[in-house]
Amino acid sequence: MRKLTEKQIVLATHNAGKVKEMQTILAPFGIKVLSAGDLNLTEPEENGQTFIENAKIKALAAAKEANMPALGDDSGLCVHALNDRPGIYSARYNEPKKNGFMYAMEKLNEELGSASDRSAHFSCALVIAWPDGDTAEFEGKVTGTLQWPVKGTNGFGYDPMFVPDGYDLSFAELPAEVKNTISHRARALKLFTDNCL
Repeated sequence: MRKLTEKQIVLATHNAGKVKEMQTILAPFGIKVLSAGDLNLTEPEENGQTFIENAKIKALAAAKEANMPALGDDSGLCVHALNDRPGIYSARYNEPKKNGFMYAMEKLNEELGSASDRSAHFSCALVIAWPDGDTAEFEGKVTGTLQWPVKGTNGFGYDPMFVPDGYDLSFAELPAEVKNTISHRARALKLFTDNCL
């Protein structure tokens, strides 16, 4: 597998939470992470049918436009009782109201209703792309249970609702140093760092 020899990459996202998380995890490797927002990159249409496909679309577009290696990340929450929805539509699940993730979590809880199965998993697909079109793909998952009411103020997205297996606290209650070792993104990044760095 191709090794990343460059010390600067662009993260193909405008999500500040993801950028901060990635910077923390990749800092020990001496890699500087820029965001698509920092470089004013165009946001490509995410029309893939899987997390991997969407991550690849973002990575290839950013690598070409920025002319440097790019990491594309696509992640989401898959609720087992809802046939793994919202899945790739996790970030858009709150449309058309766009009232943020509190609205999305309330909507999700309403959809689940009195379902006894509140199991779910977060999935993160990570694709690194080089300007020449070469890519490598990695996927990490973490399983857990959805709680209501939500708890915690750390993290972002659905974190206040998700309690990872083996813990009594939600992702939004766990310290960042704990979440950053067990999360779906951390697991995908470990595969990336083990194979590409």
